[in-house]
Amino acid sequence: MGLDLNDPELEFADLVYAYQSWVMAVINDEKLGGEEKLLTDDIAEDALNAMRFLPGEVTSAIETSLARVYDVDADELADLLFPEE
Repeated sequence: MGLDLNDPELEFADLVYAYQSWVMAVINDEKLGGEEKLLTDDIAEDALNAMRFLPGEVTSAIETSLARVYDVDADELADLLFPEE
């Protein structure tokens, strides 16, 4: 399905949701040992598209708050999300 970046109805909240979904899927798969893997190519692609439009402060706030909720070290989460950096 994915984000349609050309959709005039697309809202900021949709971008935030796409990014949150990706971060939560990574935490589930990598840290919580969820039996069912949540991360899909669509989720990852939507998150990358959303990152083009979301300010760094917003993505950082999402990462920080979800790290707290799931009791994951913020630096460790950053390494999981962006392993090549």
